Amino acid sequence: MKPDIQHWASRLAALAADSEVPGASLAFWYDGEVYECAVGVLNAASGAPVRTDSLFQIGSVTKVWTATQVMLLVEDGRVTLDTPVAAIMPEFRVGDPRATESITLRHLLTHTSGIDGDLFLDTGRGDDCLRRYVEACADLEQTFPVGDSHSYCNSGFVIAGRVVERLTGTVWDQALREQICAPLGLTHTWTLPEDVLRFGAAVGHDGQGAVVPQWGLPRSVGPAGLICARAADVVAFGRAHLTPGALLADPAALRQAQVDLPNPHAGGRHWGIGWSLDEWDGRQVVSHTGDTIGQHAALWVLPEHGTVVAALINGGRSVEFQHRLATELLRELHAIDVPAPIAPPEQPVQVDVDPFTGVYERAGSRIHVTAHGAGLRLRTEPTGILVGLARSRTLDLVAVDATTFVGRDEGDSIWDAVVFEQRPDGRSYLHYSGRATPKSR
Repeated sequence: MKPDIQHWASRLAALAADSEVPGASLAFWYDGEVYECAVGVLNAASGAPVRTDSLFQIGSVTKVWTATQVMLLVEDGRVTLDTPVAAIMPEFRVGDPRATESITLRHLLTHTSGIDGDLFLDTGRGDDCLRRYVEACADLEQTFPVGDSHSYCNSGFVIAGRVVERLTGTVWDQALREQICAPLGLTHTWTLPEDVLRFGAAVGHDGQGAVVPQWGLPRSVGPAGLICARAADVVAFGRAHLTPGALLADPAALRQAQVDLPNPHAGGRHWGIGWSLDEWDGRQVVSHTGDTIGQHAALWVLPEHGTVVAALINGGRSVEFQHRLATELLRELHAIDVPAPIAPPEQPVQVDVDPFTGVYERAGSRIHVTAHGAGLRLRTEPTGILVGLARSRTLDLVAVDATTFVGRDEGDSIWDAVVFEQRPDGRSYLHYSGRATPKSR
């Protein structure tokens, strides 16, 4: 049966209201046709309405686009996934000389480089911003040896974007247009604010529904999260990953599992080339989400069904909203039961929490874990560049098993998963929000 887009516009509005989302845009490709609807406002202060051609920040969904750019160069024979970055850019450095020599493009695109990589450094608006950013990576330390684990790394994708610049001879933004936007006919996909402002553009909102004071991220982190697009353009990009020859000769290569995730409860069980990989109700789901300053995006691709869904919002309880939307939409389209988010067990689990208490640190974040009642309390503290950009969070953790806990901050309805890892060599890690954070004391 053909989907009733008016029904979905109504459901989108109801879900947005329930999750306190100011504005949302939905597009999905199903059975050979694209469907679009939009609700709410782009800006709570101005009241400008969301339209289907409005642009939202898609945040880290950008990383799949950057991975695709690199894979286009791989298919063109310009480089391989296992080429060391330093072989392409001899000036590339990180803090560990051995890591500098051994980090490859595959490590960057699968978040397995070990680089402590939440470096949100503004190196200016000039065309040299990525070059200057990569120079600043010389001070980044390793959270683990190269290839040893998985930890979400924004810096790795900026470095990958700089590789694209080196191999194409043009700035990343222009390479993006030439490699992806032009071939796919994407007219509503841009990176720089002066281009985005030619369209209706969403602004982010905080937890109280007020417009955030900063609109977007600096140009220097572009390959990790700067794309702004309408939902239909994001869907068109997702469709290209189901169609050999639309962009890549073998797009399926990107959705082959490369690494198991140490915390498989937060969006996927495995990571491919740029993509998060999971299985819902026996069907493969290839996805990526993105968060910027008060905006959120989700892209889901179902290869077995040929269905692609993009949801873009500008505030509110984003995780709750996207889960409820995916649950309703995929149940109707394909009778798929989307797994429920992880939650506390019905019967309490007794765990010795003492080995997990302490302080865990990485670039931009310090995490304090203390005993609290029968469980733990986790408190995040932004540090360095992230002070003023990220907010502190406090989670009272409940044990699910011997190393897995769940908690949620005040006002959240979805539980976050936290996994503790103690390695035979004595190193201890906390896996939370996609990152591996080593214990410092």
